[in-house]
Amino acid sequence: MQTSLRHPSSPLAPFALGCVYFLMASAALVSSRFEGGLAFIWGANALLMAYLLTSRTSDWPGVLIACAVASALSTALWGMGLSAAVPMACVNLLEALIVALICRRFAPGGKFAGSMQPLFVFVLALCGPANLIAGAAAASVASTVTDVPFGASLLQWYTGHVLGGLTCTPILIMLMQGELRRWFGQTSRRAKWEAMCLLLMFALATAYVFYIARFPMLFALLLPMVAIVFRIGNLGAAASVMILAIVGGMATLTGHGPLHMIPGTLGERMQYFQLFLAFSFLLSMPIAAELNSRRRLFQMLQESEARYRAIAENSGDVVLNISVAGIIEYASPAVAEQIGCAPELLVGQDAADLVDPKDRDQMVAALHRALAQPGDVQTVEFRPFISDEGREWCEMLVRAVVDERGMPTGLVSTIRDMSRHKARQRALQQAAALDSLTGADTRRAFLEKLEEEMSRVRRGGRACLLLIDIDHFKAVNDCHGHGAGDRVLAGFVERLRPGLRGVDSIGRLGGEEFAILLSGTDVERASMICERLREMVSTHPVRIDSGEMIRVTFSAGLVSLGSQSDGQAVLDAADKALYNAKHSGRNCLRLAA
Repeated sequence: MQTSLRHPSSPLAPFALGCVYFLMASAALVSSRFEGGLAFIWGANALLMAYLLTSRTSDWPGVLIACAVASALSTALWGMGLSAAVPMACVNLLEALIVALICRRFAPGGKFAGSMQPLFVFVLALCGPANLIAGAAAASVASTVTDVPFGASLLQWYTGHVLGGLTCTPILIMLMQGELRRWFGQTSRRAKWEAMCLLLMFALATAYVFYIARFPMLFALLLPMVAIVFRIGNLGAAASVMILAIVGGMATLTGHGPLHMIPGTLGERMQYFQLFLAFSFLLSMPIAAELNSRRRLFQMLQESEARYRAIAENSGDVVLNISVAGIIEYASPAVAEQIGCAPELLVGQDAADLVDPKDRDQMVAALHRALAQPGDVQTVEFRPFISDEGREWCEMLVRAVVDERGMPTGLVSTIRDMSRHKARQRALQQAAALDSLTGADTRRAFLEKLEEEMSRVRRGGRACLLLIDIDHFKAVNDCHGHGAGDRVLAGFVERLRPGLRGVDSIGRLGGEEFAILLSGTDVERASMICERLREMVSTHPVRIDSGEMIRVTFSAGLVSLGSQSDGQAVLDAADKALYNAKHSGRNCLRLAA
């Protein structure tokens, strides 16, 4: 049920609704009090329930009062008399209120004709607590003021109100929500003519079954009802039920139709007819609700497909649809620019063929993870196998497409060029790995190289580490300032580089302490290199900003890589050798023990 207001609210609404309620109640009492008790047919409460389910609660009091007065008047004039007027009015209001409150509690905001849940809640509320409670109260009143026993009165109330509510309430709700107006405004002329012809044919078929046919053929009406539901929808279901109620009801009341063949009273036949109407309702309305949901879903899928196509065909990123087996089913036009291949050439190819063989395992693993975890987006970076010049890296985002059971039916992925990002990343990494003052490796970068070199030594290589400390560097800062100290540090590294090979590395560990990693060198050769470096540095003073030349010397500790367990052990051994060099007069080299 749609709980928001769908029909105009005005001061005259309670009065108008009360008048219609009085006419419907009076007609039911005059035509269907076959046994002198309660009416066998009752649709007035359907009007009240439809209003309560489509209006604001602030509009309820006036309508409830108007319908209570209308119920009391009709009962006093045509029903069980003045003594039963007020109690029956209260019982009628009780039924409608129970249904409305339950539906608002358990199906808030639900549209009656568009979803199964509100329809299911309404049927349960009407057939369950509403009419069990109200029916017991009404039967008590009826058995007190008439000769009809409690059980018979309860059956009369329950069948009349439940079947009348099931048949009439959904139709009235759709009318109050403006379904008919919207249908006329949104439906083509051809569809309108088709609907009119179908309903006319159904009316003729109903008339034939109830007035002409010599055999009971009620079942013959179910097929055209279903066909009308499929072609017209909610309003078709409502219209076919109304046609069946009017034509079949008049025929049954006047002694015609297949139900007249059933032995029993007219009241019992009318109960059977209402039961048939209820089954027709329960057949057509749920189908209409399901079809309506599927139409909305189809419309949403069409809109989603249009958005997807617009994004895929105009995006700079490549969009791929990939089957569960990894075969490309769709490739967006951006493939030509990003990967250097026409989109139609990729359709039918294995997605892994886009990837450099070195990265295929990672890409295939990402596709498998996406299928195993449908709700997650997987990211993988790879080098394209087919690439324009300069496109070195791509990034793929991939996610599974699932069916209504949540099972993967394929994959959708986007691919973008990551070459510029990778270049910036390498530049940033390189900048972070170099000391900004001297250009030597930072401590972290140098230690990583040391660990790599130690791994190579364990496999049979050889290397040495030279730990260096500039002699009396504190005096340079104290006498000439920190600017001069920085110039000395930069000049010191400049003078060391010509004496190193391309495979050697120099790093600044902190302050005036440096380390040199001599790859493929034994201790004897490393000692010769160190002596040459000491000579190069000491014979080429560093000019500071004031023009003064400062002579630089250094002390060094040398250790061979191999016996130590890790890089820290190597540094500790070299540091002890450096300590010995400082205490041996500086400007000298000492070997680790």
